[in-house]
Amino acid sequence: MIQKLFPAIQGLILDMDGVLYQGNEPLGNLPDLFAAIKEHGLRVIMATNNAIRNSDEHREKMRSFGVDLEPWQVINSMQVVVELLKHRFPDGGPIFSVASPSTMKAFEEAGYYNDEKNAQAVIVGLDRHVTYEKIEIATLLIRSGLLYIGTNPDASFPTPKGQLPGAGSIIAAVTTASGVEPLFAGKPEPAMYEICMERLGTTPETTLAIGDRLDTDILGGNRAGCRTGLVMSGVTSPDDLAHWEPKPDLVADDLWKMLGL
Repeated sequence: MIQKLFPAIQGLILDMDGVLYQGNEPLGNLPDLFAAIKEHGLRVIMATNNAIRNSDEHREKMRSFGVDLEPWQVINSMQVVVELLKHRFPDGGPIFSVASPSTMKAFEEAGYYNDEKNAQAVIVGLDRHVTYEKIEIATLLIRSGLLYIGTNPDASFPTPKGQLPGAGSIIAAVTTASGVEPLFAGKPEPAMYEICMERLGTTPETTLAIGDRLDTDILGGNRAGCRTGLVMSGVTSPDDLAHWEPKPDLVADDLWKMLGL
């Protein structure tokens, strides 16, 4: 299926949840899939809005499925948040975050630390230990005029149990309470795709952005000028696709069928 695109695709930007796996279950034989991708001369990078795990943890999860990735081959919304913070506060400093421990660790490694009394910005993402108090503090700080960054707008994410609340659900609560819309780091904003293409060494016309979600993966790919491919192995239903415009360049049941491998 990918072969019908012109100009020829040289690089793949792959979403992870719903494309490569669901929860702890791989979607097909991933080692064979990545071997075939390499054999066909395609460069590949993983781009996920999932900021619960840092880049090393995402690589470790892929390793558990038998796939070894280089550090440059994984980027998540948390890394884009760090880039946004560096642009605004290059010397690091205090922030307030509603996020996972892995996300906070990445902020600390970049020179940012939690300090609600002196915070320069508020970052909200997926926090499985979120409390009313955290939402309260974030709301008051945002209302005071601080920069408000959301990791990604995904309201849910697929697991073997079904759709579970995502970062977007928590961000929606803070946004409703504060009355302020966040600056999003993850998809569908184009920044993540632009970083991916820089790492791949490809142009938008020769890059295929593949995902399972229309309002983040496909919309983000479109905004970055990439070709787009939707796999139906995640959250999107045929009815969702029927009402979505513009349509993805490619649609397939899964990644194997889309790549024709």
